[in-house]
Amino acid sequence: MQTSDVPSGEIGSGLTIVLLQAILTCMRMTLPLAHLLLTSFLLVLADPAGAGPVERAEDRPEPVPPEEYTLYDQVIQTKFLTSRTSLVMIERLTVTRLGPEERNPPDRAYFDENRFFEGRLEPDLVADFLLKTRRPSRLEAKFHFGVPYRFVSDGELEEPEVSLGPIPAEFSPTDLAQDAPPTIGILEFSRVGFNRREDQALIYVGDNRPDGSGAGLLVLLHRRGRVWTIVNTEVLWVARREE
Repeated sequence: MQTSDVPSGEIGSGLTIVLLQAILTCMRMTLPLAHLLLTSFLLVLADPAGAGPVERAEDRPEPVPPEEYTLYDQVIQTKFLTSRTSLVMIERLTVTRLGPEERNPPDRAYFDENRFFEGRLEPDLVADFLLKTRRPSRLEAKFHFGVPYRFVSDGELEEPEVSLGPIPAEFSPTDLAQDAPPTIGILEFSRVGFNRREDQALIYVGDNRPDGSGAGLLVLLHRRGRVWTIVNTEVLWVARREE
C-alpha cells in the first residue's frame, strides 16, 4: 500500500484552515443575530415604555392618611349600620366623581351652582375637598366600626375577609342608624376634606346596591374636642330599584 507524499505538516495546516473557515462562517451567521439582540436591549434601556406598560411610582394611588378613618367610621356607623348588619363592602379606591352621572371631578363651580348646605361651607374646606378628589387614593384595613368588612376592586371582592376591628369606646348601640337601609350595597368614599382649623370635615359617600338602587350623600361633620359628629347631610343623587 502506498502512502501519500504530502507531508504531515501540510495536512495539519490544511485542517487548521478548514476549521478557521468554518468558524468564520458561523460567526457571519450569528453576528447579525447578536447585533439584533444587543440593539433591542439598548432600545429597552433607552425607552422602558417600549418594553410594555410599567407602573410608575407617581401613578400609584397614595394611601389614605390614618386620621381620616375615624370620620369614615362615624359615617358608616351613623348612616348605614343596623343591628342586622353582618358585612360591609367598601370600594378599595376613593372616588373622584360624586355620582354615577358625573363625568368629571367636582370643581368650585359645581359647589357654587348647587349651594350645598345653603352655601355656608367654608371656602378652605371646599378647596381641600376638591384638591383631594382630583385623583383616587387607596383605602387600607384601618376601619374600626365593629362589623367585618371586605374591599372591592374592579367589581370583585378581595380575599381574605378583613378581620373585625374593635368598636370605638365612645360608640354605643344607640348610635346605629335608625333609618338605615335594610341592606347595604358597596360603599364608596371620597377623601376627607378639612378646613384649616381641622374642626370641620366634608365627605362624600355612595351606596351602590346590586338591585340598581342606591344614593350618594355629602356629609358635613364638626369636631368638639376629639369627637367628630355629623351635623348635616345633603343628598346628591338617588337611584330607584329596577323593576
